[in-house]
Amino acid sequence: MNESFGTRLRARLDEYGPLCVGIDPSPALLHAWGLDDSPAGLERFSRTVVDTVSDVAAVVKPQSAFFERWGSRGIAVLERTIADLREAGTLVLLDVKRGDIDSTMAAYAEAYLDRGSPLAVDAVTLSPYLGFGSLEGAISSAVANDAGVFVLARTSNPEAAPLQRLVAGQVLAGAAAANAGHTPFGPVGVVMGATLPELEDSLLDLNGPILAPGLGAQGATAADVARLFGPVRHAVVPSVSRAVLEDPELLRSRVLSFRDECAAHLDARIATQK
Repeated sequence: MNESFGTRLRARLDEYGPLCVGIDPSPALLHAWGLDDSPAGLERFSRTVVDTVSDVAAVVKPQSAFFERWGSRGIAVLERTIADLREAGTLVLLDVKRGDIDSTMAAYAEAYLDRGSPLAVDAVTLSPYLGFGSLEGAISSAVANDAGVFVLARTSNPEAAPLQRLVAGQVLAGAAAANAGHTPFGPVGVVMGATLPELEDSLLDLNGPILAPGLGAQGATAADVARLFGPVRHAVVPSVSRAVLEDPELLRSRVLSFRDECAAHLDARIATQK
């Protein structure tokens, strides 16, 4: 029997510490690495990140848009990147932010969560703005395939705050209901920015993982992660991309630094609460 996504994620976090590393091969980063903005540059960038961080990060998160912009050639690179990460034993979270009506959502689920798909990953990001119920097909597919989803709740981009404050409670309630009875985590995580001013109290009842983007380039620090998510320390997965990707020579050391700082601050926060 295959292990659930929650079980695999718990094991990775326990072994490698709390960090998700993005693969964001934007034109600016490709140029900063001295690479052409081309499918070849895309592949060189992605392979380097995989080789450098797959043995030190609990989760790696390719941003699908940077591959999609090259059409079939970019998708081919994404398929190889996913395959390389899975071969290395790394949990793969594909950042696609999909959300649509039932039939379309089922197609997205088949593309990203069905074990037989060339794009099959451990988890995807989803948008709930057609209603949390519109995600039911993807959540069911995730459970059937021992995969997971992370639903946007309150993200780290400031322009989203007015809208997301209105609906975050509904998202968190829907996620908690879907996670009921699962151990150690349910299949439905949420995205909560590490730049937020306060903890959503309902996160205490989530029974699922929390992806916390915003480290580094968006201004959040390991201390912010601990301040915000200390009460749910066991479930938080801080995420960093640009701040570690800017220089390939420093990539591994920066990943280790962010990972270890987050772990130390979260552990210290737990110690003060005892």
